[in-house]
Amino acid sequence: MPLSEQEQRLLDEMERHLMSNDTDVVTAPSRALSYRNIVLGSILVLAGLGALVVGVSIGFNTGFLGIAIGVLGFLLMVGGVIFAVTPTRGSVAAAPGAGASGGAKPRAARASGSTFMDRMNERWDRRNEGQ
Repeated sequence: MPLSEQEQRLLDEMERHLMSNDTDVVTAPSRALSYRNIVLGSILVLAGLGALVVGVSIGFNTGFLGIAIGVLGFLLMVGGVIFAVTPTRGSVAAAPGAGASGGAKPRAARASGSTFMDRMNERWDRRNEGQ
């Protein structure tokens, strides 16, 4: 069933509105997870787990010291998880059209703040262009 003129006009208006606001969505800064933070957070979680196990194992003999080490290990694990999943503040995606000179320095600056998939897509594009 075809759309009426009013429905078609409304659909066209919504499409124009979406296209005009789409640039706002694309240029909005994105906060990505950092590989470094994930690795360090995982190390903190493992260290906290180790401290928790040590605290439980010596807790039977010493009492308060074992409980304190266990609680410290638990807090270390929670802190490691929070550190691993917190996005970095400095990872802001480059706006399209910025750095249009195409030199080596803008490309390096753009690659350091981009996500893994963005870098892979750029490498794929450069390979297909013959660079």
